[in-house]
Amino acid sequence: MKIIVSGGGTGGHIYPAVTLIRTIQQKAPGTDILYVGTEAGLEADIIPKEGLPFTTVNIRGFRRQITPDNLVRAGQAFGGVIKAMGIVRRFKPDAVVGTGGYVCGPILMAASLMHVPTLIQEQNVVPGITNKILSKFVTKIAIGTREAAASFPAEKVVFTGNPIRAEVLSATREVALREFGLNPARKTVLVSGGSRGARSINRAMVGILRHYASHPKVQILHVTGKAEYEDVRQRIGQAGIDLESTPNLLVQPYLYNMPLAMAAADLAVFRAGAIGIAELTARGIPSVLVPYPYAAANHQECNARAIADAGAARMILDRELTSERLLSVMAELLSEDAKLVRMARASRELGRPQAAGMIADMILELARHKDEK
Repeated sequence: MKIIVSGGGTGGHIYPAVTLIRTIQQKAPGTDILYVGTEAGLEADIIPKEGLPFTTVNIRGFRRQITPDNLVRAGQAFGGVIKAMGIVRRFKPDAVVGTGGYVCGPILMAASLMHVPTLIQEQNVVPGITNKILSKFVTKIAIGTREAAASFPAEKVVFTGNPIRAEVLSATREVALREFGLNPARKTVLVSGGSRGARSINRAMVGILRHYASHPKVQILHVTGKAEYEDVRQRIGQAGIDLESTPNLLVQPYLYNMPLAMAAADLAVFRAGAIGIAELTARGIPSVLVPYPYAAANHQECNARAIADAGAARMILDRELTSERLLSVMAELLSEDAKLVRMARASRELGRPQAAGMIADMILELARHKDEK
């Protein structure tokens, strides 16, 4: 059996693709996988390190304004479809899967035109333009949130949830506390703006760190992002915080084992990316979500609002984020155990830990029935 998987641009598209690949390989050993991405995306670095066969098509997303550059990009898109048809013709896949990003457009369009079964995995409440277009051509659509169903042809849609890494569920609190040197008697707050960091969250956190320095009941693990780390450390020093003498405050540029950190968390302060939310809810972690305000179609705010409306999170818009506002919300939740318990229960009810298995089964079913398409 042969399957092409495509997803690119950000880790939010690439890591779910890798999760699906590993799940497919477990369910159907010997499956031949080819990953299609772009040379400029993160996938060009991540996928070869995963030991997966990798090839590229040349495409860039369209600008939202009418510009001469869009004509160049339109030409690249057409050329991308032609190259993608060559990839499909040579590899002869039984199914083709897209997890998001502009690169999915050419390869899934080519596969659809060549009568190969196709599936897109939509992670967000509000789908991107690429998946909206592809939805008219693909065979099946696996959606990460129920709200996304309204954007797609109903007969193609299956609500699965978003695929998450197996280690998110296997990590244990005991090991996490020991690994990070955390105190089991304190509540743990995990703060992260993603791998690149979030400046607004990082700057608001300086006041939070000052407030909770040496606090007997709260400890904070703050992941700044590598690009933001030095600025945050400087601001912490200017605020009069000595991290060496406050063991309940851990500030790190990056974590290579975020699933383990999640296992220790009683509360999280995160952006509102779909995969981050999927991992939080799979573990039943209450959260304070600060949506990235420049996400396409404002999809992060829509993601956050859905989780907040379900009672699993509080949402603070980026333009409204201050140390004072964030401290008010955190202090309320950390001091009222009943609220935190209710949010944790609501979060767990939203979690879909079985999503990767469900989607992998859908892909394998499509592949097995290729000739019936």
